Amino acid sequence: MNHASPDRRLSDMVYEQLLALLGSEGFEIHARLPGEIELARRFSVSRPVLRQALARLRAEGRISARKGSGNYVEALKPQAEIVEFGALSSIADIKAFLEFRCATEGEIAARAAVRGDAAAIAEVERRHAEFERALQAGNPGIDEDIAFHAAVAQACGNRFFAMTITALAAQTRFSIDLVRQLSGPVPAERRQRVVAEHHAIVQAIAAGDAAAARAAMVAHLQGGIARLFGQ
Repeated sequence: MNHASPDRRLSDMVYEQLLALLGSEGFEIHARLPGEIELARRFSVSRPVLRQALARLRAEGRISARKGSGNYVEALKPQAEIVEFGALSSIADIKAFLEFRCATEGEIAARAAVRGDAAAIAEVERRHAEFERALQAGNPGIDEDIAFHAAVAQACGNRFFAMTITALAAQTRFSIDLVRQLSGPVPAERRQRVVAEHHAIVQAIAAGDAAAARAAMVAHLQGGIARLFGQ
């Protein structure tokens, strides 16, 4: 069991989610981050928890604070730690990426079932609920999907797994977009199936069943491969 304080675990989750946003629309280099109140509301955390995550990003040189103005996204300094996987450049590359996710995230889910504490599991459940609501509202749910997988990675209690999933956010978004573009409009039945796949992952993690969590995650990601490449 991971004995990190609840506030530390929450700040780590917020850090990973903010890190995944850097470089995306609204979070481009030199862009001003939303204010603390807005960000705390967005991530459903207190301002002290948010400030821990922001302080970590500042320490790594990813953002900077300007007195009286707020926090700004910075071009990453050469000495700052980052994992660069590069763009997905071919169909074979995409398939290899999804296979990598099956192997990696299956193990992540199993570890989350064994090591996840109450706060981490609650975050996984919350992200699943947000994903389901997004699909019910007719939204793509891509950001919510990525946040769900990031929460599972955070729950496993190993920062290297969590950092890897965060570093793969752009590739994950690209692969989800491609699946949807090639398969056309998402029918209600398929949306329900994906929600059910997420739900099975959540149930297994909450039950502390590592084998079931691994199987549920692998089945979910293999479903993505099948939806893109066929059975």
